[in-house]
Amino acid sequence: MTLALEIRGLRKRYDRPAVDGLDLAIGAGEFYALLGPNGAGKTTTLRMVAGLLRPDSGAIAVFGVDALADPVAAKRITAWVSDEPMIYDKLTPVEYLEFVAGLWDIEAGKAEAIARDLLGLLGLAAHAQERCESFSKGMRQKVALAGALVHDPRLIILDEPLTGLDAGSARQVKDLLLQRVRDGATVILTTHILEVAERMAERIGVIAGGRLIAQGTLDELRGLAGRGGTSLEDVFLELTAAPKAA
Repeated sequence: MTLALEIRGLRKRYDRPAVDGLDLAIGAGEFYALLGPNGAGKTTTLRMVAGLLRPDSGAIAVFGVDALADPVAAKRITAWVSDEPMIYDKLTPVEYLEFVAGLWDIEAGKAEAIARDLLGLLGLAAHAQERCESFSKGMRQKVALAGALVHDPRLIILDEPLTGLDAGSARQVKDLLLQRVRDGATVILTTHILEVAERMAERIGVIAGGRLIAQGTLDELRGLAGRGGTSLEDVFLELTAAPKAA
């Protein structure tokens, strides 16, 4: 199996261990949800994978590229979308996406076509020429997502991507992500909306105390928790309440 992401012995400490010897392997083409209670180490882990934080120790490989030894090569095939959209308020969505495309050396004509396609898929075509400063958080989140996808990344990492989105916008984002997976990309997301993980993710990892405490399909996690036939919420609460998660 080709691995989109392989993490070995990953550690990051602040006043206490945030990520504590984490091992994780995610296959190419997977839709993977990384779940955990607040402070479990999810965002810290994904920030290290995206190259935004340097781990204290451990190894990270993105499609076989050593992300610590060659971070630029890893970033060329990776997208990162945080829960707080970071875009340039004075630009329109089209201008922002063309600017981001320029950073990736995408030819101008191709960049414009990509921008308009992404904005259309995310329901932003009618706002393509408006300045982003007037947008709601949900609209800004969709612009940030479009910007992350401009260079057609093979690994897409999203930290709470549905924050601030209404039901219609959330559906547009979910449809776009599922289409990317069907096209061969790998998606890793964190979410506190467990129904999203239950419906969309092929495999789910549960992290607590900076360690992976459980991983598998929903049915496999039900087996681990002794909760056959129950919701992901029940399984999650059982797993994170276990002594090993303390």
